[in-house]
Amino acid sequence: MNRIERLFAQKPHNVLSIYCTAGFPHLDDTISVLQALEHSGADIVEIGIPFSDPVADGQTIQQSGGVALHNGMTLDILFQQLRGVRDSSHANVQIPLVLMGYINPILQFGVRKFCQCCAEVGVDGVIVPDLPVELYEREYLSAFQEYGVCNILLVTPQTSDERIKRIDTVSKGFLYAVSSAGTTGNVLSMDAEREAYFTRLAALKLQNPVMIGFGIADKTSFDDACRFANGAIIGSAFIKAIGKSQNLPSDIRHFISSIKN
Repeated sequence: MNRIERLFAQKPHNVLSIYCTAGFPHLDDTISVLQALEHSGADIVEIGIPFSDPVADGQTIQQSGGVALHNGMTLDILFQQLRGVRDSSHANVQIPLVLMGYINPILQFGVRKFCQCCAEVGVDGVIVPDLPVELYEREYLSAFQEYGVCNILLVTPQTSDERIKRIDTVSKGFLYAVSSAGTTGNVLSMDAEREAYFTRLAALKLQNPVMIGFGIADKTSFDDACRFANGAIIGSAFIKAIGKSQNLPSDIRHFISSIKN
């Protein structure tokens, strides 16, 4: 049982996942942000791999990625930063860590090498929004399985029940339910259409836990999402909260407290 599976076995409800961009606000902030998130009560951290053409991301995350790239963040540097992240004598971060990024940088890095590096540094899972399930099954599933890295796939309101079930059988760790069509950063409005979508997901009795993302920005939207799923993912609102931080641990603690308390 990996860290993600262990988390959901111990805490099946109200799981809070926070997205942060690697190398933002500053190149060397990545580990400090991870430590502060764990100490503040986040359950999972998704570490965004900055990319020059992030098609699923809204303005806030795009801008944070641009800053991180300007700071010099690369996949090589990220893996260097994450070495020792699980070591009790170093960073000692024990909550599940997931890398989220687009397929192009991973292909350039090498998929098998990428999975190997994830396993070596203690990354539990990967989210690649532009990796189709068919291509993943045909080309890359074996590498992820070999190194024990969860590939967390996405579904949307437009995904058919049949395809959701197929994606669920291939996904490992949890299923990422995109709340609505569009990019990250829009605040979730729980209307009848979204309620019907989330209710439909719950009725499918999927094998993976479900985490809702896109538009989760505050306690209200987090609590609304948790009524229909195992938890929710906050990205843009967190990036905004730390973008001009003068005291990361304090500001992160305050942000997490505003969601959970």
